Order: sequence, then C-alpha cells, then structure tokens
Amino acid sequence: MIIFRHIDCEGPGYLAEVLAQYSMPYRLVKIDLNEALPGDIDGTSGLILMGGPMSVNDPLPWIEPLLSLIRKAHARGLPVLGHCLGGQLISKALGGTVSANPVKEIGWHPVRRSNTPAAADWLSGLPQEFTLFHWHGETFSIPEGAELIMESDNCRHQGFAHGNTLALQCHMEMTAPMVEDWASIYRDELAHPIATVQSLEEMTTGLDTRIEAARQVADKLYRRWLAPLLAATI
Repeated sequence: MIIFRHIDCEGPGYLAEVLAQYSMPYRLVKIDLNEALPGDIDGTSGLILMGGPMSVNDPLPWIEPLLSLIRKAHARGLPVLGHCLGGQLISKALGGTVSANPVKEIGWHPVRRSNTPAAADWLSGLPQEFTLFHWHGETFSIPEGAELIMESDNCRHQGFAHGNTLALQCHMEMTAPMVEDWASIYRDELAHPIATVQSLEEMTTGLDTRIEAARQVADKLYRRWLAPLLAATI
C-alpha cells in the first residue's frame, strides 16, 4: 500500500490506525518533501491519496505522474482511495473535472447517502444522514462509469465509487489533534464565519464526540474499501 501525502499536516490520521488494525503495511510518499513518486505500481496492493491546500488544476510537476499512477491502479482493479484533494485527483485521473464549489465548506456539516446501488453497497447499515468534517473550496465531477454515494446541500458530490476506487470530498481520516492543528494552521480561512464556514469555537466544541461519531462512518467505508485485500488474506 502506498499513501501519498501532499502537505505534512494532512497525513493518514485515523486511516493509519485502521490499516494497523487489519495488519496492512504501507509506505508514505512525502510529496511535500519532494520524495520521488514510484515509477510503477508493480507489487503495490493499493493507493491512498491524502488532502492538501493546492488544486489539481495547478501546474505542479507531480500531478500528471500521479494521475497516471491512479489510472494504472484503477485499470488493474487495485483499491484506490482519495480524501478531498485525493478524491479530486481520482476524478481528474478518470476523466472528471475539478472546479469551484458554489461555497467554501469548512467544519462539521451533514452528508447524506445517495439513492444509488453503490451507496446501498458502500454505506450499508449507516443512517441516511451523518455529520463529517470538511475543508474545501473546490469540487469534483463524477467520472463516467462511477456512481455517486454521498451528497449534501453544500456540495452535491461528496463521494463516488467506481469498482474498487473510492473518492471522497469530505475528510474521513480526522483525529481531534488534526482538527485543532488545521484550525490553527489555516486560521485565516476562519476569520469570517458564515453558514458553511465554521468558527474555531464551533469547529472544536464537542470535538471528541464528533470524532467518535464520524469514525462509525469511516470504519464502514474503510472496511468496505479494504474488502478485496482482506478477502485475499483469508
């Protein structure tokens, strides 16, 4: 398993705990420290792409090679998972587009299950609506062949699945320290709270309870995403 990190404060977080729980080893490629991307994906069990403040439309030298790796992994049926920027990278790699969302979405906001067969599969047993963490100003389109699994009033496309590939606009990987770190590092974005952008106080009130509730959703999605690999170990 390879995890691609695009900025040091946006690492795998809770996902690292889940991988450890299932004895899934991984290698962290620190793009933010100019670590080289692998030339191929031979011998790799899956790809994970984390978030970051950049855009997939920026002229950064690592974006096109990373899109190529995503396409190769998806074509081979390997599990591919993206969070926020990572989800946008997946969309673009599979022929989708990334553009400005109607509003910035920052903080804890509700997400609901879509009425699609993929949503019934990936979100089986979860409630119709749940609250997850967000920090984005852009959004992805749904590539041809993919199915929407999550949506919201603030952002129509919150997640899609395409085979063993899962793209998320929201952040499933959050831990309480990560929320607090981001609120400090990106505090300028919280200077003028609106309905879709929470203040620091609103974002961190009852944080442990919010994290615990979000983990119920993360556990379901992460385990479903890991299912092909877990089945191979039985």
